[in-house]
Amino acid sequence: MKTSTLYLYCITAVTVIGGLLFGYDTAVISGAEQGLETFFRSAGGFEYTKAWHGITASSALIGCVLGGAISGISASFFGRRNSLRLAALLFFLSALGSYYPEFLFFEYGKPSAGLLVAFNLYRILGGIGVGMASAICPMYIAEVAPAHMRGRLVSCNQFAIIFGMLVVYFVNYLIRNHLPTAEAMVTVGWRRMFVSEAYPAALFGILLFFVPKTPRYLVLSGCPAAALNVLERINGKLQAAAILEEIKATVKEKSEKLLTYGAGLILIGILLSVFQQAVGINVVLYYAPRIFEKMGASGDVSMVQTVVMGVVNILFTVVAILTVDRFGRKPLLIIGSVGMMTGMVALSILSFMDAIGLAALIFIIIYTASFMMSWGPVCWVLISEIFPNTIRGKAVAIAVAAQWIANFLVSSTFPSLSEWSIGGTYLIYAAFALLSALFVWKAVPETKGKTLEDMSRLWKKNR
Repeated sequence: MKTSTLYLYCITAVTVIGGLLFGYDTAVISGAEQGLETFFRSAGGFEYTKAWHGITASSALIGCVLGGAISGISASFFGRRNSLRLAALLFFLSALGSYYPEFLFFEYGKPSAGLLVAFNLYRILGGIGVGMASAICPMYIAEVAPAHMRGRLVSCNQFAIIFGMLVVYFVNYLIRNHLPTAEAMVTVGWRRMFVSEAYPAALFGILLFFVPKTPRYLVLSGCPAAALNVLERINGKLQAAAILEEIKATVKEKSEKLLTYGAGLILIGILLSVFQQAVGINVVLYYAPRIFEKMGASGDVSMVQTVVMGVVNILFTVVAILTVDRFGRKPLLIIGSVGMMTGMVALSILSFMDAIGLAALIFIIIYTASFMMSWGPVCWVLISEIFPNTIRGKAVAIAVAAQWIANFLVSSTFPSLSEWSIGGTYLIYAAFALLSALFVWKAVPETKGKTLEDMSRLWKKNR
């Protein structure tokens, strides 16, 4: 039993590097975006506006939408493991291209409209990797994990996402702190931040050659013997045969359509994804240093505060890992929604009163901690497990694509909304937090302790 558990943990550890890269790639912009803005503002021939900067800071999310949308096709056609290998390659190429967007076509260090397009294309390339990893990493873990450990292990992917963000906050701080002059941030600082991602991307790609295909994908591919071998190593021989028969009984992917279990199921997956982003979490994560500077912190202090926030995020993600299989998915989501609403309402009031200071930092921490112990990991757990085997690849792809569309809309509109009213913007996010609690209470079933095969029976009964 120790050997099989160790094997499962090793598989999970490799897979969640994809989550780490997800967090790293999406948060690296938080340290680089100010230097990037100054660099492109000096360009001749076009005006680099706030709207352009919002798009540039969020351009990777366009790729995330594409990656999420194609993840189901890729996972079904190439397999979960090979799709993750492709994502690792995209992470690696994006890191190099974002570091040196002038490659082949432009003069180094000379900003232009063409160079801006090239930079955004490289960021979109990495975004495709993020979109694929965001859908397939939880799917992979859910398909190899036993039911009683699934919530905890899938939540580890969220831990890796937040850890990746913390790592890149720290890397960004070190890069910024070791630049010889402030101007160096505009010339080389942001480049070094982006290229630092190439190292974990290469490691991820290499380690993926040592993990198996998932048992459920192997059964889908007509390889039950190989599936049994993996199941035996994870669950032991006594349980493996029974699990294999249950998988065989529910896997009929080629004969069941997306809406076999009703449009309501797909809508629940989409709304889970949309609410996870509509509460504004990635505004805080992407623009953290800038938000702290608006609160009165200097550049270096704002980066330190961002790292502190990252540590808090890690700690509360651990809370979710320890409780999601004990208390269930719904209670954590509802508690988290209430906490996020409280944090955002308080931030809005402080903003309208022009009383931004230590109190604002405290309520930002309350807000992010509430997200990290609930919607951060638990949304991914539900998306990875709520759909039956027969439609999981396609349904997860739709839900994840919806999530990244919402992410892009929320993140790209923040600079403009904050110029309109930062307090009003926080109130919008608070309203979505309230709606998310009502949605979970009324529409989302509890999936704690259920096998992936139980999902077919659950949704057939609810039709």
